[in-house]
Amino acid sequence: MTTSKDDGTMIDHIALFDLTREIAESESKKPWQAGHYAKTLFKKPDFRTLLVTMEPASKMKEHHADGTLSVQVLKGQILFTAHGKIHDLHAGSLVTLGASIKHAVEAVKESAFLLTISWPSNEELLGMKHRGYGT
Repeated sequence: MTTSKDDGTMIDHIALFDLTREIAESESKKPWQAGHYAKTLFKKPDFRTLLVTMEPASKMKEHHADGTLSVQVLKGQILFTAHGKIHDLHAGSLVTLGASIKHAVEAVKESAFLLTISWPSNEELLGMKHRGYGT
């Protein structure tokens, strides 16, 4: 368990998670209105880690994150699309993506993945010329 400020930013400098338990807890919240469920596990001004669980055939339409990210599949199989290319990712797979690059996710099977984002500072966010249209 971590302690946090009102905005969700963690006060603790270290946190430990039982991902098997976190996945089971997420799955116990079904049905999920959008076919997927996301829980922020750890948040600092420059860093985010989220656990995302998805039902088969559920989709996260094309979107972007303002920071460099990684997706590590813990369970199941997802299709991760970026730059027009579909990446078939299974449990144990990891993909990384530069800041502001549009991408989409579709679950082939019931799936869970860790989404980690290196979050830009407020100054960096304000300075982004083409937010959401990275190369």
